[in-house]
Amino acid sequence: MVVQQDEYESVTSASTISDYLNAMIESGGVSLCLAASGARPEPIVLMEQHSGEALVMDLSSVGYLLGRLQQGEQFFLRGQSQGKVLRTPLLSLTETRRTGGRFLCCSDYPVSIDVLQRRESFRAELRMGMVVSAAVVSADGESVQGELRDLSQDGCQIELPLTASGVLAEADGPLKLAYTFPDGTYFEVLGVARHQKTDSERHILRVGFRFANCTSDQERQIWYFVCEIEREAARYKKETQEDRQPSPLFEQAGRRTDGSELVGRRDIKRYATPTARRLVKVAAYLDAQLLLLKQGSDIDSRQLSRNADRVLTLHEEDREALLFASRCLSPEPLLVRHGIAVAVHLLDLVGSNMPRDVQKAIVASGLIHDLGKALVPQVVFKAPSFEATHRQAMSEHVSLLMDRLHNCQWLSASVAKAVIGGINERLDGSGYPGGLSGNDINELAKASAIVDVVEAMRRDRADRPARTAQQIYRHLLRHPHQFDPRWIKRYVEHFKTLPVGSLAHFSSEQLAWIVRLNKDGTPAEVVLAEGVEPPLRDTLGVSVRGDVFERLGRPVREVAVST
Repeated sequence: MVVQQDEYESVTSASTISDYLNAMIESGGVSLCLAASGARPEPIVLMEQHSGEALVMDLSSVGYLLGRLQQGEQFFLRGQSQGKVLRTPLLSLTETRRTGGRFLCCSDYPVSIDVLQRRESFRAELRMGMVVSAAVVSADGESVQGELRDLSQDGCQIELPLTASGVLAEADGPLKLAYTFPDGTYFEVLGVARHQKTDSERHILRVGFRFANCTSDQERQIWYFVCEIEREAARYKKETQEDRQPSPLFEQAGRRTDGSELVGRRDIKRYATPTARRLVKVAAYLDAQLLLLKQGSDIDSRQLSRNADRVLTLHEEDREALLFASRCLSPEPLLVRHGIAVAVHLLDLVGSNMPRDVQKAIVASGLIHDLGKALVPQVVFKAPSFEATHRQAMSEHVSLLMDRLHNCQWLSASVAKAVIGGINERLDGSGYPGGLSGNDINELAKASAIVDVVEAMRRDRADRPARTAQQIYRHLLRHPHQFDPRWIKRYVEHFKTLPVGSLAHFSSEQLAWIVRLNKDGTPAEVVLAEGVEPPLRDTLGVSVRGDVFERLGRPVREVAVST
């Protein structure tokens, strides 16, 4: 990335430094760069700050640099917030520890933050071998396929066939730019063509676009893409690549001969949002893991770790986008989408102030907590009436799964016991597998039980249809002998009475999915729905942001949909 150094302004106010660091933590897009000449930025996770004392970061993705950093080599951090590029002065590591297979490190606290207003000064170039397809779509739907050549926070350059000149010439406003990364991630943004250059030998156009009307969500996504392109480009530059972790964006997904993207047997273009299309890789892992369990295998430790990290990354980037995405997986098997929804909502409810390795253990445990049901004789689930023998057989799914976790040495045993082992316990002792009651039940297990029941009741079952959030809350509150009232209250206060992922019927007679909420729980963004059916790409309409009440009226009621 090219940076014009003299455009940085130094900020020394302690409160402003703290605000900027919080913005870098929340954005999830932070890079570490060694002070040595020619060093390239590497994406890392900035976890927390202790004002005036230390920064805490996860450097697992740059483990090959730890030796140099521990010997005192200096570095700086770079991030983005609200259209500004932020950079710390030179820092040094003060502490390093390994936890759960990850490297958690502390550095000294920056005495200033350098701020760069010109976002376009940073430009990430794709090297040979890094292929990101880019389609340019006109207002009337005419599409031209090309390749992304570079990307900045402010715009991009795309190589297109010469035939694209007609589409560009006829455009009287922004064009839709649609990117598809090798892992299947799909992203759309509007752009205005600013310049073009013809390469007559290769019969292509190089067209520079400036982004238009970007939302804050799109800006966060673009910054993430810029950082990941930089990470992958750094791998291509090195003579030996084994010590650098690849960017997940450039891991090849399965492909079909008709050109549509596949993950396993899934056509990811069916899924409603970019985050849902990335979450499909987690679903594909869980589906494959179900089959392996049935064939006698243990839980794949490496894959579970990798996919728990995927969920954490998505949550760090945009928690509400992930919450909505967890409702957009209706084509997936029930155990798969239930596990993902439990993992996502449990992380969001309890994980905010926990160390990252504990968050990861919570996510991993939530993802797999019900997979043991694949090991129970399926006749149990098909029985017309649920008798004591059926209940006993079904309860064994917990121990059957726990026995398959031997290889997951990184997974906290206490977290797995609380989530997997305690999610079905009840305060009155009526739960399983231990029949625990009252204070014998772990607090995390009590919270897990609430999340599990909410997610289960939001979906159709043979003996009842899906319920709305209000109906589920009333059910929980009517059973204080089974579910901890404190956790019920925390759940409702956290996710609100009309949660993200709810289908609402507005006073204008319009149906719309809740995508984002204001702090008071009112809709901040919704996506119009064509009918009462799960959200997929071909069932959703336009997005309404900011003035939801003015355009749609007030939400009258929630409509139950099995997602």
